[in-house]
Amino acid sequence: MTFYDELVRYRSFFEEMEKEKDRITPGHIKAILQKSYLTPWDYYVLLSEKAEPYLEDMAQKARRLTIQNFGKVILMYTPLYLANYCVNQCSYCGFNVKNKIGRSKLTLEEVEREAKLISSTEMRHILILTGESRAHTPVSYIRDCVRVLRKYFTSISIEVYPMETEEYAELIKEGVDGLTIYQEVYDEEVYDRVHIAGPKKNFRYRLEAPERACDAGMRFVNIGALLGLGDNWRFEAFFTGLHAYYLQNKYPDSEIGIGLPRLRPHVGASFKPKSLVNDENLVQILVATRLFLPRAGISITTRESEWLRNNLLPLGVTRMSAGSVTAVGGRAVEEKSPGQFEIADERSVRDVHEYLLRRGYQPVYKDWQAIV
Repeated sequence: MTFYDELVRYRSFFEEMEKEKDRITPGHIKAILQKSYLTPWDYYVLLSEKAEPYLEDMAQKARRLTIQNFGKVILMYTPLYLANYCVNQCSYCGFNVKNKIGRSKLTLEEVEREAKLISSTEMRHILILTGESRAHTPVSYIRDCVRVLRKYFTSISIEVYPMETEEYAELIKEGVDGLTIYQEVYDEEVYDRVHIAGPKKNFRYRLEAPERACDAGMRFVNIGALLGLGDNWRFEAFFTGLHAYYLQNKYPDSEIGIGLPRLRPHVGASFKPKSLVNDENLVQILVATRLFLPRAGISITTRESEWLRNNLLPLGVTRMSAGSVTAVGGRAVEEKSPGQFEIADERSVRDVHEYLLRRGYQPVYKDWQAIV
């Protein structure tokens, strides 16, 4: 059994709840806000339209739960794009194989130059990314990059194509301790529609990748949906939370996190979202998820503006990227190609650090030391 079986089972549950949502009363919501542990039904209610008038109450409780479980601590990390070669034709992505953009891949010497510059900012947690092309960025290439990067960083996460359990195990042995893999969209019909061609079209293989990583012993696994991609953002938020809930219960030795990325403009953009996720919607997703999953890390990336990230900070956020670049290299190495998407918060690592201190938060650059 995998989460795919849970997805099938709860899809019917979600459809039935949608038929009954008009029966949700203020009393239901108030009772849920008094509970210590929430059920999937409770989570559905907090994501519903009926809960919108209670966002302030939800936010206050989300803040208390976050401080109770994490303190006023924000883990800092930054992305490093190793390559933008991709074989997938995804309608929403700047790396789409059909997009006429310059393609490039860092050499190991360039990886080291990037690493030196990033580490000079005191950053010790790094997320390395590639497009999805096993031919251009095979596991052996990622492994070699990790061998360079582990000299400079104490925690290395990957956001690459889905892998087999033994491939994840190989990278863990080299020093990788985290995986980020977004399902993009949990509605299987929409998934098939927006993934036009390429191996990423295999919905189930991607969905089960977090389990293969946990089976291999991955310390940290971060999942999420690309909000705005699905036809119903409440459906996508519900199944993201349910997926994390499932992983927490099945793999208690792995730390499970959730990202809440929204669609951003990119090169060749033609995709028009059917389910716009406005700032208030994002707040509701964030606080409902914190109440449902009080121990899950929640990250807000530089896809969001400085103003919005500052205001989301006390509502459940535990991880923030800073000093982000979405082009290959782009720091020490001269930018060779467009980024995957436009960054909204362009603050430096130091700027974010100082802002967190002013708000009474402790920026953390190192909370893990891999032993290899």
